Formats: sequence, structure tokens, C-alpha cells
Amino acid sequence: MSLTLGIILIVVALLAGVALGFFIARQYMMKYLKDNPPINEEMLRMMMMQMGQKPSQKKINQMMNQMNKASEKQPKVKGKEKAKK
Repeated sequence: MSLTLGIILIVVALLAGVALGFFIARQYMMKYLKDNPPINEEMLRMMMMQMGQKPSQKKINQMMNQMNKASEKQPKVKGKEKAKK
């Protein structure tokens, strides 16, 4: 009986560790991406110039604001709902 209990405890501890590790890694990545956005103004300016547009500061600010609003809305959507869309 103690062998069965030991195996059950090991499996439960393993599952708890995996779940805890997932949530800690997710939280870390969300904080990292918030602190270090993948696209900054200079990258946006270069992309617009490559597309043949002459970027004004006003246009760059508008696009940055749109991307920031989109990134703020994204974490609020749950995984299952996001997969349906």
C-alpha cells in the first residue's frame, strides 16, 4: 500500500511542478514582452521606408499607438476563445 501511495504522490508532484512551471514561464514572458516590445519606432520607420512610404512622425506615432492598443487587448482573450476566432 505504501508503494502505491508513493507512486501517486510522485505523479501528483510532477503534475503540480509542470503546471507551476508553465504559469511562471508564461508570466515571465508576458512581462519580458511588455518591457521589451518586439517592434520599436526605428523598426517601424525602416519597414515603412522599405514599402516605399515616407514616414512622418505623426504616422509612426499612430501606428505605435495602434500596436500598443492591440497588445493590451490580446492577453484578455482566453486561449480557447482565441482558437475559435
